[in-house]
Amino acid sequence: MSVHDFWTPFSAGPFVNSLLIGLTLGAIWLLAALGLTIIYGTMGVINMAHGEFIMVGAYFTFMMQSMAGIPWLLCLPLAFIGVAILGWIVERLLIRYLYHRPLDTLLATWGVSLILVQGVRLIFGGEPQYVEVQPAALRESASIAFVHIPWLRIFILGATLALAAGTWAILYKTVYGVRVRAVMQNKEMAASFGINAQNVYGMTFAYGAGLAGVAGAMFGGLKTVFPDMGLGYIVEAFLVVVTGGGHLFGSIYSSAILGELNSVFSYFTNTTFARFVLFVLIVVFLRFFPQGLFPEAKARR
Repeated sequence: MSVHDFWTPFSAGPFVNSLLIGLTLGAIWLLAALGLTIIYGTMGVINMAHGEFIMVGAYFTFMMQSMAGIPWLLCLPLAFIGVAILGWIVERLLIRYLYHRPLDTLLATWGVSLILVQGVRLIFGGEPQYVEVQPAALRESASIAFVHIPWLRIFILGATLALAAGTWAILYKTVYGVRVRAVMQNKEMAASFGINAQNVYGMTFAYGAGLAGVAGAMFGGLKTVFPDMGLGYIVEAFLVVVTGGGHLFGSIYSSAILGELNSVFSYFTNTTFARFVLFVLIVVFLRFFPQGLFPEAKARR
């Protein structure tokens, strides 16, 4: 392979287009990481089943479309509710007994992920399924001069920003958010004021799982749906959360930065080499800043 085959010369138009694609890629990663950010940042739980919650959201959407004929846009809130209920059940039956035992929680959620994958494979089979995106205009591309971006990616970008803003409003502008932050900072002191930490944890885990369900419903429109699809998103989600320090704003910043870096490196080289360079940069960053962009989020009891 020659240098010219490996290295793409700079051209203003395609480069700007790659930057815009990087924003939409960052939005996809942020959407995958939002629920994980809430669960890890608030509860300190490393949820290895988060990718499978995304997968369940995609299959839930497929099932609603194929069995009930529900439009794709309406499937988004339904996927949130369905996967949130699943998350609440998992927290009530399993996670609540493993707090302050990070290794046990990691192994338990990994076991949940295996159960979900095999359960979906038994019910739907291993062949890929397809989610129909509606309205049809979302399947087309927006073209302005040299910029060409699918409308679905633009929709995901807008929806992700709306979900992030809504999550911020819940955490910082509601009574429930005050309770969540109180439990996160000092569980014992919060309990002395009558806050039930177990209920807060249960609702928080359910909310994070619901966000994963919405992500799965959207991702189903981007790619095919299959039982192992969660593995393709969980790595990026963890990278976004860890780099951001387990903080909501940290995840927003880190997803934008990582998405742009990946897109730029992909433009000049190729996707495989870009992913390699990105992982190396993340390792170097965490070597010098192990607590991420927002280390104050680690102040948890």
